[in-house]
Amino acid sequence: MGPHPAVAAIRLAVRRVLHDVLTELTDRPRTPSGAFPCADPRTGAGTPPLVLVACSGGADSMALASALAFEAPKLGIRAGGITVDHGLQDGSGQRAAEVVVRMTALGLDPVESVAVRVGRDGGPEAAARDARYGALDEAADRLGAAAVLLGHTRDDQAETVLLGLARGSGIRSLSGMPEVSGGPGRPGRPGRSHRYRRPFLQVDRQTARKACMVQSLAVWDDPHNMDPAYTRSRLRHEGLPALEKALGKGVVEALARTAQLSRDDADALDAWAAEAEGGVRDEDGRLECAKLYALPPAVRRRVLRRAVVAAGSPAGSLFARHIEEVDRLITGWRGQGAINLPGRVEAQRQGGRLVIRQG
Repeated sequence: MGPHPAVAAIRLAVRRVLHDVLTELTDRPRTPSGAFPCADPRTGAGTPPLVLVACSGGADSMALASALAFEAPKLGIRAGGITVDHGLQDGSGQRAAEVVVRMTALGLDPVESVAVRVGRDGGPEAAARDARYGALDEAADRLGAAAVLLGHTRDDQAETVLLGLARGSGIRSLSGMPEVSGGPGRPGRPGRSHRYRRPFLQVDRQTARKACMVQSLAVWDDPHNMDPAYTRSRLRHEGLPALEKALGKGVVEALARTAQLSRDDADALDAWAAEAEGGVRDEDGRLECAKLYALPPAVRRRVLRRAVVAAGSPAGSLFARHIEEVDRLITGWRGQGAINLPGRVEAQRQGGRLVIRQG
């Protein structure tokens, strides 16, 4: 008899991602001896690649850890785990130690607990996320990991789409979380652009929890996930159930599908903007307002966003309203002054050129 359907589903999702990781690694140049390339040359040529799971001890990440522990050895991959202690609750250090014990019992190695200090920038949820990714990046760099698996499910994706819709941040926010990324605020950094993998974006939360139950895996339910003080918690326990009551079942699946369609559209527009950017600059590299005005609005705003980020504005702090203000320097020019943007960046129209620089 095969595994329970829930267990089979999570293992299949992880197996597909591990195959992707191996394919990318084998596309790298082989060593002179023909050995399989390792993720980090410091560990020695031919060392099996290491894949880590970020595990909080919750049902989603414990299901992911168990599937990684089962599938990785069959593919010649080392499987390890990292748990991040945010220090936001009493006893968090003890719980992190318990998660380490559970991951070790699954056969993961290496396994570590990393304590972080959570700041205040962007609110509690954003600050905790930034601290968490910083810790995961540090651990992955130090251990030479080829990838880090995250336990975000289809339900998480639906929540992310709704949060983006509420912010009115445009199609990129509606595209939700990508299956592969380098982490927030970390695009294009060598070795990191494909670090994070989300195998469960097509798996619902209930399937992950069922997989833990049938495997007798102990899980920890974070009380923050029930706290109405957090926006995502209210959306999870009040907003989505209300939508399903009003619209019927299938809302989560529809939102997840919207995320993929939006991502495809956003990727195409981003590529168009990257290609168009060179044609709207003068010989000195300055943006020409007349040429920007001729671009379709969706492409023009992307060109402007790229220019503002390149000037030093943090991508995570740059919202649609900021770009709309800069866009008005092109489409609604009335002699207005400089626009102040995050990161001490200024945008100003001067002699038919758009000047974007740090003040």
